[in-house]
Amino acid sequence: MNRKNSKGIIAVVAGIFAVSIVVFGAFILARNVFVPKNVRTVEDATTSLTRMVETIEPATATPVKSSVEYTEDEDTTADELPDLENNKVTAQATTDLYAEIWCSPEKAGNGSDGWMRELADQFNASGYEVGGQRVSVQIRNVSSGLGNDYITTGKATPDGYTPSNRLWIDMLGAKGIECNFVRERTVGNVAGFLLDKAHYDELVEKYGQCDLKAVTESTGAGELTMGYTNPFTSSTGLNFLVSTLQRYDRKDPLSDAAVEGFRQFQANVPFVAMTTVQMRDAAERGSLDGFVLEYQLYANDSTLSKSYKFVPFGYRHDNPLVTLPTTDPTKKQIIELFADYCDENGAELAERYGFNGMESYKSENPEIDGATLLAAQKLYKDNKDMGKPVVAVFVADISGSMDGAPLRALQESLINSMRYINANNYVGLVSYSDYVTIELPIGKFDLNQQAYFKGAVESLRAGGGTATFDGIAVGAQMVQQALAQYPDAKPIIFVLSDGETNSGYDLTDVEGILKALRIPVYTIGYNANIDALKKISSINEAASIDASTDDVVYQLKNLFNANM
Repeated sequence: MNRKNSKGIIAVVAGIFAVSIVVFGAFILARNVFVPKNVRTVEDATTSLTRMVETIEPATATPVKSSVEYTEDEDTTADELPDLENNKVTAQATTDLYAEIWCSPEKAGNGSDGWMRELADQFNASGYEVGGQRVSVQIRNVSSGLGNDYITTGKATPDGYTPSNRLWIDMLGAKGIECNFVRERTVGNVAGFLLDKAHYDELVEKYGQCDLKAVTESTGAGELTMGYTNPFTSSTGLNFLVSTLQRYDRKDPLSDAAVEGFRQFQANVPFVAMTTVQMRDAAERGSLDGFVLEYQLYANDSTLSKSYKFVPFGYRHDNPLVTLPTTDPTKKQIIELFADYCDENGAELAERYGFNGMESYKSENPEIDGATLLAAQKLYKDNKDMGKPVVAVFVADISGSMDGAPLRALQESLINSMRYINANNYVGLVSYSDYVTIELPIGKFDLNQQAYFKGAVESLRAGGGTATFDGIAVGAQMVQQALAQYPDAKPIIFVLSDGETNSGYDLTDVEGILKALRIPVYTIGYNANIDALKKISSINEAASIDASTDDVVYQLKNLFNANM
């Protein structure tokens, strides 16, 4: 090859390289120059989102139907529950003959949450006998609502059960499981509102006192932003739900007047928290003026005690202890002995750990039966959004890192949890790897849409990079377009991912848009970088779930019960 030809080839290669740089640079510029980082208005957010999706160029899949095999009266709760072993034994039995007690976390944990656990260890070291044989107790940390589900379904049954309040026991009775009270109370506690001093003083000035009536009226009027926990899982959340309904109709908390009052109140509740931690974090970020909590937790947190006033409400949380119809008579004797031991030796420890702190508080709530409590939970699910629908898009990660077990877990958990999405909601599905595909446009979640949704989920295949925020952007635009048609609907995005992002837009590109549009993004992580997903969920106070455990279906059920 002569020098002249060589120079010509070099020039051509250089030209191609230069053009490539220009094209690549233009692509990057197109993806970023029109995405302001500090979007403040809905108009700006909508414009920026449109430009983003234009550069993403999502594909649209051909919908595929799959038969939906469940029926409305099918009860799969037992299958959805996690294995009992996921709930830790915090006080180990020390003898062959022992009784296992399921204990709510505020008294079965560590530190100031270890009241019953510590007493169990002391009891086990004390040499108690039944019929001449040494005995002990075993404490398993099981939340009140989860314990109720285990017992109701028969998947697992303890010898003793001590939830935070007796509402759960009354619900068991309504389902035909009559428990025997060993103690109506083992240790005293109270549920309450936490309000910052300024809002507390405002309520006292306006209403003469700060109580449930003042808080619900102020929230219903849009003057106070309250948060509470999921009444399907949380003792305080359940207490708050029924107390609020009774506030509007004391004699019949299921009446039309009670439902209408609850709807007005709920219209100004920004979200129902999955956990106390999520709710407290939202308050610390200034998203809530007040939230619900048990007094014992409040008393043990100096930051909360200094920053908030505690206002008790509803039924007392006196931690009853019961045995079950299936409890062996000998094990009943062991639990009776242990209850006696707690009575005789637990007072000083209870005081040190923040219990028995509001002994003068007496509930003014009327008695309520278990059937009404169960009906109140159903009423909550049907009316939490004032009867208005939810517009939701599921954004599924199908990148190469999701191949195998993570993608199978994602598919199974979504399909198994479909039944907990109300049929009057509107649902769509997006998938993403390097590219984004609209697997299913948003449609009313009737049986037809459910069949398409299931077919789309089953068709997902993994491979390629991870453009998480491209998928979120496309999902957000779908939601916005649906809201134009259903303006009263509540928007939600669910992101199912391993949390790793390595292509496309990033968090800073979509954060301002999501804030301006007020779309909460719930994240479900499969073998995931949970911290990365939490950052996404924290934008608009949504929850982040770790799906790497085998209780993901149960968690999604509770998530959808609270939000869908």
